[in-house]
Amino acid sequence: MTAAGRILVVDDDAAIRTVVREALRRRGHLVETAGSLAERKRAMAVGMPDVLITDVVLPDGNGLDTVPELISACPGLPVIVLSAQNTLATAVRATEQGAFEYLPKPFDLEELARAVDAALRRGRAATDTTPSRVEDDLPLIGRSPPMQEVYRTIARVVGNDLTVLILGESGTGKELVARAVHDLGPRRDKPFVAINMAAIPRELIESELFGHERGAFTGAQARTAGRFEQAQGGTLFLDEIGDMPLEAQTRLLRVLQAGEFTTVGGARSIQADVRIIAATHKDLPALIAEKAFREDLYYRLNVVPIRIPALRQRGHDIGDLARHFLDRAVESGLPRKSLDPAAIEHLMRYSWPGNVRELENLMRRLAVLTREEVIGAAIVEHQLGGVQEAGADAEGRVLTFSEMIEAHLLRQFEEHGDRLPPDGLFDRILGEVERPLLRVTLAAVRGNQLRAAKLLGINRNTLRKKLTERGVDVADTRRG
Repeated sequence: MTAAGRILVVDDDAAIRTVVREALRRRGHLVETAGSLAERKRAMAVGMPDVLITDVVLPDGNGLDTVPELISACPGLPVIVLSAQNTLATAVRATEQGAFEYLPKPFDLEELARAVDAALRRGRAATDTTPSRVEDDLPLIGRSPPMQEVYRTIARVVGNDLTVLILGESGTGKELVARAVHDLGPRRDKPFVAINMAAIPRELIESELFGHERGAFTGAQARTAGRFEQAQGGTLFLDEIGDMPLEAQTRLLRVLQAGEFTTVGGARSIQADVRIIAATHKDLPALIAEKAFREDLYYRLNVVPIRIPALRQRGHDIGDLARHFLDRAVESGLPRKSLDPAAIEHLMRYSWPGNVRELENLMRRLAVLTREEVIGAAIVEHQLGGVQEAGADAEGRVLTFSEMIEAHLLRQFEEHGDRLPPDGLFDRILGEVERPLLRVTLAAVRGNQLRAAKLLGINRNTLRKKLTERGVDVADTRRG
């Protein structure tokens, strides 16, 4: 058990101070509180805390801005930042300023207690606390809890070169996350080069990635640099990595292992000074089980996973996103429009199979086709083409679980028009059911796999196999 410590809580909200103080006192900590920077200064003059918990917006200043000064004056002091300004910029600034942890409001008391315990156990690693400028005008929008986890993960990886694997459905904004990791990191002044594996013919992928020499194949009339060379010093974004052919996977693995490559038809080794960020909407563990994706490459890529939530999982962000896309439409010369509250409510109840990309396209369509300046719910419903809201039919009757799955399957076929969806539909749909079932069950039992297996009615070995197949991180469920 973590030894008790002296904790100083700084927040201008008396109720928050009281709740945090009592929660930490019950864990045996000595807790003092302050409501301003001046009160914090007086408290620290009496005695140095083991951990400082501070809000950002205080009556007499910004708590986050004082973190570098605090750490300089008190080396090793872990600072936990709380903030209701739940943006990516705040999360990144908290990390850059040297904060030990950042928690968005409203926060979970158990999570805060765990952060305090971690700070007391490990102390604070020495970091560069020189702040760098972070723009608030970042491409990621949303303050919902699922996006907060994305922001916190981005904030932790921007300062290093660890390989990142971005996971999420089509249209969730995986490339925006990749660009944010690049633009906020030390390679921001170097190239960001993206390549979509699904858009390149199999026989050309190696040439596209590594380049080729003159005469390497029919039609190769001059030496051409590949994406690795184009991205030297910067970031290479490998989008839709799940569509990469096995032979190209083998060569990519060698590059990641050796840190160098040769062009197609070339003999000279070239150093690969790039940060790799990969992304996919596919279930890579399932592809590994089907021998369609290399397991060793998966582990090389999956150093830091970032899971992007589907739009239907972040309903409170929909209004902000819709307004943002309407503003973007104005910038491109379309008429200015706004949404009334009922229209936003309707958008929040829709299932969004196409995710953020579908919402953006809808807003542009509304800007072009709607005469009214203020768009109402009836117009939104009409432009959505009568697609049902999540969990209800046209008459508003609540669908059964089986009917919801059937409706989801029908949308899978409708989205592809005259074409059929990609092969492997059975396992994809099964994964969409099994993955949340595993996560919710484990979260309910705080990550206890023995209890989860009993609750699900399967043995523990089967549970472990399912967790691996579906890419469910038990550590994530313990934080629930």
